[in-house]
Amino acid sequence: MADMRAFQDEIRHRAAAGPGGPLGPMNDLAERLGVRTAVLLEGPSDVAAVEALAARRGRDLAAEGVCVVPMGGAMSIARYAGLLGPPGLGLRLVGLCDEGERPFFDRGLERAGAPLRDVFVCVSDLEDELIRALGTARVEEIIGIEGDDRAWQTFVRQPAQHGRPRHRQLRRFLGTKKGRKIRYGHLLVEALDGEQAPAPLDDLFASL
Repeated sequence: MADMRAFQDEIRHRAAAGPGGPLGPMNDLAERLGVRTAVLLEGPSDVAAVEALAARRGRDLAAEGVCVVPMGGAMSIARYAGLLGPPGLGLRLVGLCDEGERPFFDRGLERAGAPLRDVFVCVSDLEDELIRALGTARVEEIIGIEGDDRAWQTFVRQPAQHGRPRHRQLRRFLGTKKGRKIRYGHLLVEALDGEQAPAPLDDLFASL
């Protein structure tokens, strides 16, 4: 039976193959699953956060016809927008990106003829948004609970970190080890109070 993971795999394989290939298998899967919207995200840590918030809010995005798509970086937006948007499958495109990557999203969506209004922008990145939403003390508490306190204390003692604001230290720490941003993307969302969520993430969900 077709499922959303199979559709995501097909998207990834088709995107890697480059332009001009057949859309038949991917289109068939989209129709069988009732996919209507693709959420374009830069990477797996963003996916972890989006999926965690969906679970917290009791939303089954796949059942709603929403496919979450990690692109492997903002510079891939034109390829994915062309594949999934008006020139390809004709899905509605929604995006979440860092402020510095907004120009890539704007150009890619404009080239695909997709609306720019459905791109939600994080001031620095999603990790920074989550740290500010929770507060640095709460994030440090989570780091301790997860058994990363020794690594964190070693990190903040590095000369390069002296004098840096705590939230910037935390944001940098989350990116210093492979897989850490993905793990904490999920954990930080789970730690949010009630319906609390950073504005870009909250606005993205409101648009779905």
